[in-house]
Amino acid sequence: MTDRPSDDEPHAVPSGDEPHAVPCGDNDATDAPSVAARDELAGIVELFGALTRAELADALSELAFKRRADVDEAAVDDAIAAATAGYVIVPAPADAVHVVGGDDSDPSNHEPEADGLLAVGPAAFPTPPPNVEDLPHILDVPDRTVDRDRLAGATLDRLERDVSATVDDGNDARLEALLEVTYDIEAWAAVDATRIRDRVVRLLDE
Repeated sequence: MTDRPSDDEPHAVPSGDEPHAVPCGDNDATDAPSVAARDELAGIVELFGALTRAELADALSELAFKRRADVDEAAVDDAIAAATAGYVIVPAPADAVHVVGGDDSDPSNHEPEADGLLAVGPAAFPTPPPNVEDLPHILDVPDRTVDRDRLAGATLDRLERDVSATVDDGNDARLEALLEVTYDIEAWAAVDATRIRDRVVRLLDE
């Protein structure tokens, strides 16, 4: 899978060897500890199967606490938004997410508000950040499973909508990023993005 261009990254300053880190604390951002690079966001989400944005933000706060760092909430929000825009993490439809160990015949074991959940996306290289193994013992979050086929179908639909919206905006750089996602998604799941890719190529050639 191909890494997303810098246009889709959060406005953050690198820390150490992490190229797209989220700075924390009130010090100079160049010296600030990193909460998580975007692939670390995917690593956290992968641990639980799926997380809401609020749960993911809580997880980042807990990891920052272990690093004795304060969390820049705006930077965290930007990082989650950028990772979502870059298809590193993606919205999961309600019928794609279930609680581990639940009886699928019992609606209470489904995630009724799963539209607010995020799962690992096609552009991710999930990387567990330091201390991530402690999170299941700290957060009141169930393990969830994600139906990859349903998630892939919803992500393909979203990709098509994103292309249309980007055409309306006239953003060629974003179109080029979405073109790469058309390849990523085919390597990630059994879907065919040819029609979307051909449209993007035609638009970029105009």
